[in-house]
Amino acid sequence: MNMSVKVLELSGILDGIRGNELRREVSGILANGADILLLDMKEVNFIDSSGLGALVSAMQMTRNANAKLFVCSISDQVRMLFELTKMDRIFQTFADQDEFNRQILATQ
Repeated sequence: MNMSVKVLELSGILDGIRGNELRREVSGILANGADILLLDMKEVNFIDSSGLGALVSAMQMTRNANAKLFVCSISDQVRMLFELTKMDRIFQTFADQDEFNRQILATQ
C-alpha cells in the first residue's frame, strides 16, 4: 500500500497566530489526501498554551481524516513542556526525520 506522507517543518514560536496557520496548513494537507503527517519541530524554540491547543487540534483533525500525525526533532524545552502537560502521551515523537523514516515508513 502506497502511503502519502507529508512533512511540515515548523519554526520559531508556536503561539496563537502561528497555531491558526498550523491548523489551516494541516487542514489543507489532509484535504489533499495525506495519510501520514510529520511535524518537524527542530526550529521551534517556544510553544505557548495556544500553540499546544493548535497541536491538539491538528491531532484531532488528522484522526478525523483517518490519517496519522507524528512529531520529530523537539528541543529539550519543548520535550519538558510535552511531559509536564502529558502531551508526550498523545504525540508519538521521534528524534529526527531519519528515525521516523526507519521506524514508521519502513513498516508501511
